[in-house]
Amino acid sequence: MTKTILITGATDGLGRATAIALARQGHNIIAHGRNAQKLEQLKAEVGATLSTVQADMSELSQVALMGRDLIKTYDRIDVVINNAGVFKTSQPLLSNGMDVRFVVNAFAPALLSNLLLPIMPEDGRLVHLSSAAQAPVDFDALAGKRKLQDMEAYAQSKLALTMWSQEFASKHPHGPVSVAVNPGSLLATKMVREGFGTSGNDLNIGVDILIRAALADEFATASGQYFDNDSGQFAQPHPDAAVAAKVAGVIEGIEAEIAD
Repeated sequence: MTKTILITGATDGLGRATAIALARQGHNIIAHGRNAQKLEQLKAEVGATLSTVQADMSELSQVALMGRDLIKTYDRIDVVINNAGVFKTSQPLLSNGMDVRFVVNAFAPALLSNLLLPIMPEDGRLVHLSSAAQAPVDFDALAGKRKLQDMEAYAQSKLALTMWSQEFASKHPHGPVSVAVNPGSLLATKMVREGFGTSGNDLNIGVDILIRAALADEFATASGQYFDNDSGQFAQPHPDAAVAAKVAGVIEGIEAEIAD
């Protein structure tokens, strides 16, 4: 069955490869990117089954506008793959003092997911890109009151998104499915090359698991869970994800930032 699938961060790396693979399977792909030229290049390569949307995920006002435009344009989006992410950057702090890793990696996918709920079916899926790198969330850093090093910010933002995914699942027991996925450590992406100085592992490792998470039956009842593709199975995320007070603090911090 043909699905309509939105992929954020689809102009490079894992997002791009996943968009191309799903389009080749016959699905209708909505590819998000920040760079208009890269979006046009992707569309030229894939063809008519791919449409594009442009927004800077570090600007939540742009994310909100994109979400509202998608609702106006589409009657239904079956799957959202929240792939866009930031690790190392020359400008880690935004003008409002927020760390761009928290904004792009956690706040933006939470905001976009909430906005698209009206056009997502109960059997739809939200696939959130997590990571094996997860670390306890510093509430002050989450609120833009403390500066973190690159890996600290990245790892904390990924745990924050994983916590948000499980909380979303508890609040929406009838769907859509919300699942956090570590697609595989050190895959051959621009982020890995720039952040770790290594060419990385086969990108198809990540492509395959994201396609499974988006479409396969094994994920149909996995809402709220975390899949670790390094071990090839559903697993427990960082222990803080099981501590109610810590989860509540993270959710409160995210909701404070994405509230209208």
